[in-house]
Amino acid sequence: MNQTILAVDDSATVRQVVAFTLQGAGYNVIQAKDGKDALAKAVEPLSLVITDLNMPVLDGIGLIQQLRAHPTFKYVPIVVLTTESDTVKKQAARSAGATGWIVKPFNPEQLVAVVKKVLG
Repeated sequence: MNQTILAVDDSATVRQVVAFTLQGAGYNVIQAKDGKDALAKAVEPLSLVITDLNMPVLDGIGLIQQLRAHPTFKYVPIVVLTTESDTVKKQAARSAGATGWIVKPFNPEQLVAVVKKVLG
């Protein structure tokens, strides 16, 4: 498969669950603790970004905006994984360039299904 996914969340536990789940499904996973860390770890080729919204230093919306402004990551799918289910927050994420949305808590099968759907 050889697809690399960047998992961004300020919760180490959530990052570990996402990484464990996706590595078990055959994906390479890079973990980042916030948007700034994610920008430093974003590598080419990156197949997908999964990010939380509410994080210190640089939040998910800021991360999405900065990735979309970079030619290398302009078309990389970005899925928001968050406890937020507010329509206004979803619209803000979409406007910034998010591809999809998963509400925490999530089950591993749901996460893998969304990743497979987004990556085709």
